[in-house]
Amino acid sequence: MKKLLLTGASGFVGNYFIGNYAKKYNIQTFSFLNDSFEALYVKGVDVVVHLSALVHQMGGASKEEYEKINVTQTLDLAKKAKVSGVKQFVFMSSVKVYGEESDVCYTEYSTCNPQDEYGKSKLKAEQELLKLEDDDFVVSIIRTPIVYGYGVKANIKNLINLVSKVPVLPFGGIENRRSMIYVGNLCFFMDAIIERRKSGVFLMSDDEPLSTTRLIELIAENLGKKVYLVRVPFFESLLRVIKPSFHKRLYGSLEVDNKDTLKRLFGKNKPSLPYSVEDGIGLMIRGES
Repeated sequence: MKKLLLTGASGFVGNYFIGNYAKKYNIQTFSFLNDSFEALYVKGVDVVVHLSALVHQMGGASKEEYEKINVTQTLDLAKKAKVSGVKQFVFMSSVKVYGEESDVCYTEYSTCNPQDEYGKSKLKAEQELLKLEDDDFVVSIIRTPIVYGYGVKANIKNLINLVSKVPVLPFGGIENRRSMIYVGNLCFFMDAIIERRKSGVFLMSDDEPLSTTRLIELIAENLGKKVYLVRVPFFESLLRVIKPSFHKRLYGSLEVDNKDTLKRLFGKNKPSLPYSVEDGIGLMIRGES
């Protein structure tokens, strides 16, 4: 049984992974907020799974804060892991390293051009981690779009609250394409990377992107709510002017291609993901994992 050190155990991804893989791995947890880094002992650990981060802040965070948490702490942990004989370092990154919404579908090989401090910090951490890699220390980088599931916060939670309270919404007929990944599918990928000790950059998403309209429909169906989605003349144009960031999230596309990651992890006989988008939305709403 491999021994794992996992950071970010209090987050919903870490919590899901521990809840579903504790019988397969011997999982030790560490918190940069609550535990002493100096006292952290990683001798005998096979894999470090680094999930903790300063995530994208709607209110903004300073460049220094992102640098400290997402870059410096990551590298400190990786360096300690390497000198202690840890064989693999799994780093949770983000599609924000590519930039913002785009009509182009991102792959592992798309040019990275992050536009905010969060994305820049994640890309810098990736680059510095790869410099540490050698035959005895494998670096695995996971880039994800929005991760959803029970316990998710931020935009998805706000959308669920909106759909549960408002029966008529001006979001009908939106034809954007947004990739997301259900936490169960993400942990399935993570398990495969750890089990196979795979190095490199991996781009993970559900098999099917969703439009904002379809996402709202699925949320409403699983809430048991009747929601009328209508198209309001000039609403999109008005939103683009008064709330451009909100407009971007609702109407913009951000699609990723997971085919290469599936092929590299599973070969020609690559499996279907454990959960469809419909499965994932239902499990999220019902509070199941």
